[in-house]
Order: sequence, then structure tokens, then C-alpha cells
Amino acid sequence: MASSVLPTAPPAVRWRPHAAVLAFGAFAVGTDGFVIAGLLPSVAASLHVSVAAAGQLVTVFSIAYAVFAPVLAVLTASWSRRAVLVAALAVFAVGNAITALAPDYGLVLLSRAIAAAGAALFTATASATAALLAGERERGRAIAIVMFGMTSSLVLGAPLGTVVGDRLDWRATMWLVTALGMLAVPPIALRLPAVAAGATAGLRAFLAPLGDRRVLGVLLTTVVAFTGIYIPYTYISEIFAPATGGGALLAVLLLAFGVAGTAGNLAAGKLADRRGPREVIIAVTLILAVVFVLMPLGRGTIGAAVATTLVAGFLSFSVTTPQQHLLITLARHGAGMVTSLYQSAVYLAVSLSGAVGALGLAGWGAAALPYLAAGLMALTAGLTYLSGRPRTSDGGH
Repeated sequence: MASSVLPTAPPAVRWRPHAAVLAFGAFAVGTDGFVIAGLLPSVAASLHVSVAAAGQLVTVFSIAYAVFAPVLAVLTASWSRRAVLVAALAVFAVGNAITALAPDYGLVLLSRAIAAAGAALFTATASATAALLAGERERGRAIAIVMFGMTSSLVLGAPLGTVVGDRLDWRATMWLVTALGMLAVPPIALRLPAVAAGATAGLRAFLAPLGDRRVLGVLLTTVVAFTGIYIPYTYISEIFAPATGGGALLAVLLLAFGVAGTAGNLAAGKLADRRGPREVIIAVTLILAVVFVLMPLGRGTIGAAVATTLVAGFLSFSVTTPQQHLLITLARHGAGMVTSLYQSAVYLAVSLSGAVGALGLAGWGAAALPYLAAGLMALTAGLTYLSGRPRTSDGGH
């Protein structure tokens, strides 16, 4: 039946301009998530707390993001996607404005949770909305454009915010992020079609993916995949310490990872449309496993370190879009639900990567961490292969 499938945009809809606006919003949200790490010393000094305590701002943001993503998706299921996106950016802006004005540490912690709620709702809804507007044939490209905003925030937004914080004040960076988020509101409010991806089939259909073992399997695979991907990234300073000396050369590696990741995300979107998301995930994770196995060989020289990081960055971000593509294909009307759960899975993986990596670092040393990541990549490929192809009847039955 037609009502059982994920709605697709009419051919007349020009989805790329809308996806570009959503990507800009994702850029603002991503900048907010990444930039705090570079501001910790000044935040700590301003609030009269230790750097370790200031680091909990990152932890609170991540936990709140993971928790609020699915909860808010359910609460806003009956809203038009346009209303959800505008409301999400409003909450995001309020959270960051409170951060910029907060006089004490406790209020800053609370404000980071508020900003994370808006960020989580926006990112998940933006991906689902772009996929809806583009239709089935170009779904991967649309998701990749939105994710381009997120990956480019790692390359451009976070460094820009750090410079602003260094030259002015960390609170100025918070105002900058607030302004970036609000700039995306007018084009979304005035131009985005009032689609209602979740409400068209009712709340039961929206929540239906939670009872689908295939969807839950992809979410589990997402946690495994991104735990493996983020272990080398989180501990990149330790892995390549012999080549960088922990100095300015480390920034070169981080930049290389971000630039390559941005390119990989866009390439993966096209491949997912042409070859299918499942096939792309299997191929990318298997190749990435090999790259991680070879990574320790490049620890000693900066040239080899940069080359390895470029390849790893390209492949690491090539998993993001196909995973979401596969989830949306399986979910039908529950696209908003699964993209929010996907965001939760990624942030859970980020947290796990720090803990698992710390255990590996203490037990076997930095050189062994890429091998641990390689094992998780191979496991991801195996789980994705065993999950099987989405049934053709998912397109309508």
C-alpha cells in the first residue's frame, strides 16, 4: 500500500537548496559541539574551576544529546518538519545564549544540556527531511549534503570559534555559534516545504522501527562502527606522538583528517545511491580495517602519518551517510525516529571509544589501539553482511 512507504518529495521540489540550508544549520550545530574542547582553558579560568571540571561540559553535552535525540523525536512526531527544525534552532540558540551569559559553572552545565537538546533534534530532523525531499533515488546525496555541514564544522567552524575565543573571549564564541544557528532560521521558516514525515502515518508507524530487528541491528552496528572509528581519532596524539612530538604537527593531522572526511562523506552519498548503502558500508569498513592495521607503520614519520590519516579520515566519514541511508530505507514513516536513534548511537560510540581506548592504552600501549579499531571494523562488516539486504517489500506491501 502506498501509505506504508516512506513519503517521497514531488518531482517539482528542488531539494538541493533546502539541503544546503539544512547543511548550514548542521554547520552551526557541529561547531558548537566541537569548539568547546578548544576553549576549555579559558572557560576554566573564567568560571574558576579546573580544566578537568570544564571538560565535563563536553560530557554533559554528549550525554544530553544522546538522551534527548529520540525523546524529542517522539514528542514532535506530529509537527511539520519545518516547525521542528525552527524550534530546534530556537532551543539551540537559547542554550548557547545562556552559556554566554551564565555567571557560574552550574548554570553553564545546564545550558550545555539545553543546547544539546536543540542540536540533537535539529541534526536528526535535518537528515530525515533532506532524504524525504530528495526522494529514494537521491537520498544518499541529500544526507551527504547535510552531513557536509557537520564535517565542515570540524574543519572550519571549530578552528574559527577557537580563534574568536582566543582573540576575544570564550563567551564571544558562544555568541558566534548562536548567531550562526539563527541565520538558518529565516530560510527554513519561509522556504522549506511543510512536510510531515512522522505524522502522515500516525505515531504508531513513527515508532514502528523500534520493533524491527533489522533497524535495531543497524543501530547496534553503528555503535560498533563508530567506537572503532573514534578510538584512533580520540587518541591520535598518542598514536602519532613519535612523528608529531605532540606539537603543531598534530594540528596538521587533525586538519588532514577533517578535510579528507568531508570529501569521503560526499563520495559515500553518491556511492550509496548507486551501489546501495549496505554494500558501501561493508566495503568501506573492510578497507578501513586494513588501513588501521597498517597505521602503526606510519607512527615514526610525519609524511606517513599524514598519508595514513588522510585515508583513514576519508573512509571514516564514508560510513556516516550509508548508515543513515540504510536506516531510513528500513524505517519508512519512522525516519525521524531512526535518525534520532542514529545520533544517540553515534554519541554513545564516542563515549565508548574514550573508555575502550583508555583500557587499550593502559594495557597494550598506543601502538596497539589501531589494531583494536581494526577488529571493530571487521566486526562491523560482518554484522552488516549477516543482516542481509532490505527486503524489496519494504518499498510497499
